[in-house]
Amino acid sequence: MHEELRKAVCQANIELQTHNLVIYSWGNVSGIDRSASVVAIKPSGVPYDQLTPDKIVLLDLDGKIVEGDLRPSSDTPTHLELYRNFDVIGGVCHTHSVNASMWAQACREIPCLGTTHADFFYGPVPVTDVMTADEIKSNYELNTGKVIVRRFADLDPIEIPGVLVANHGPFTWGKTPAATVEAAVVLEQMAAMAMGTLLINPNQDKISQVLLDKHYLRKHGKDAYYGQK
Repeated sequence: MHEELRKAVCQANIELQTHNLVIYSWGNVSGIDRSASVVAIKPSGVPYDQLTPDKIVLLDLDGKIVEGDLRPSSDTPTHLELYRNFDVIGGVCHTHSVNASMWAQACREIPCLGTTHADFFYGPVPVTDVMTADEIKSNYELNTGKVIVRRFADLDPIEIPGVLVANHGPFTWGKTPAATVEAAVVLEQMAAMAMGTLLINPNQDKISQVLLDKHYLRKHGKDAYYGQK
């Protein structure tokens, strides 16, 4: 059942380790079949070198296991909340990659300081509100999703394919499981470059709007001309 989705999600999870975004069993990637409302996600605590497509867990959008013998990732409620609210996405990724997590722990958004950032994110990478004690004590993982959704009340999740959860780490998303990993790789690179830039020049200002528009829209706008048709 959903063999191709399971393969895609398994491969995307393995790519996290390939790109040095995770250690041990940290992190997870999921994907969704919108036509069937079925989500595939990494099982909890399984090391990446032991991960195979048959171990990927299938659930419905309410969190009920459809197929699989293993427990799904503990972050599953966060993924499901994003799928329920961001109907344009087809995959979600969560890591504790070092540079992005440092910005999250500092509770600071990553400013758009240059064109590398602007090629992928249409503005700063936002950071969520700090979760309240009640949000942490009750339905923590679900509430993690809710604080992300709340932060995106006025943002487009396609234009900004990721977020920093305050005190925690990054979540990224995209149209496919593979795209979520690409967003996570890019986010980690952007986080490192922004930190280095501000170390060199603490007063560096954000990129101009005209340059942000040029670089983002030439790749993602309606008249995009980057790459091949």
